Amino acid sequence: MSRHRRPQGFNRTDRIADQIQRELSRLLQFELKDPRVNMANVQDVKVSRDLSFADVYFTLLGQGAEEGAQAEEVLTGAAGFLRSALAQTLNTRTTPKLRFHYDETPERAAQISRLIDDARAEDKELRPDSDDSTNE
Repeated sequence: MSRHRRPQGFNRTDRIADQIQRELSRLLQFELKDPRVNMANVQDVKVSRDLSFADVYFTLLGQGAEEGAQAEEVLTGAAGFLRSALAQTLNTRTTPKLRFHYDETPERAAQISRLIDDARAEDKELRPDSDDSTNE
């Protein structure tokens, strides 16, 4: 048996990332009083192997990229407060420095969906005789 065998399943950094995600979600909802981030939803957290950094990916419900960039600035400014609050709940010797990233994936998905709908509508206008049973 090798001494450097990787553990199966959920490793320590994954467990810590999951704990950080849950706790940050709670902190953003109940502790951070800035209206620019009250609709922030923590999507994912990636913790570096040495636990020095945690990259936090978030979205904003019903908001755009401009509001996302503004919320990213607010969260970056509040990173020290959030890190201190995390330190009280994490069972680690050190608490990772938080780096916030606005996740534009939902916006991009909606934009692609709109483009597909527009293309289908245009196609239907060009070929009105076609029998397309997939449309509502």
